[in-house]
Amino acid sequence: MAAKKFPVEAGHILLFARSIGDENPAYTDEDGAKKTEAGGIIAPPTFVQSSAQFDPDYFLRPKVGQPWFGSGKNPTGVVRTGGGGGGGGGGLHAEQHYEYHRPLRAGDVLTATTLPGKTWEKEGRRSGKLVFSESVTEYRDEKGELVVTARGVGVRTERPVEQK
Repeated sequence: MAAKKFPVEAGHILLFARSIGDENPAYTDEDGAKKTEAGGIIAPPTFVQSSAQFDPDYFLRPKVGQPWFGSGKNPTGVVRTGGGGGGGGGGLHAEQHYEYHRPLRAGDVLTATTLPGKTWEKEGRRSGKLVFSESVTEYRDEKGELVVTARGVGVRTERPVEQK
């Protein structure tokens, strides 16, 4: 997920904070936020994930005229194939970490660059080999300064877990 340009707008921050049920006034109250250490509206810690909606190729983003496979197991009948890791197993998003180099503020315009991180393996008890892979996304402001580093870890299984 690497949006070419990701504008951070106060309205988006407000809606994001409401969607996660976080009523922190630092995300919504302009006058109150001015009195904080950050000096204005800031974004919640996981806000940069919404940059995916600015990436037209983001695989979870619904596409006009195409069936959406959603977030459940084949809700539309669309079956995903491939996906690395080898074998016929499945995969999942295992971890997400954020490192903030400064507060993310309304008015920032970020660019994101995603780089491969570490890869490692572990033997699973029921699904064979587990392949872990990390991706690192760097979010930079208009001056090119690093604002947020996001690290995600995915895991794929060698084969499907047998149901008991």
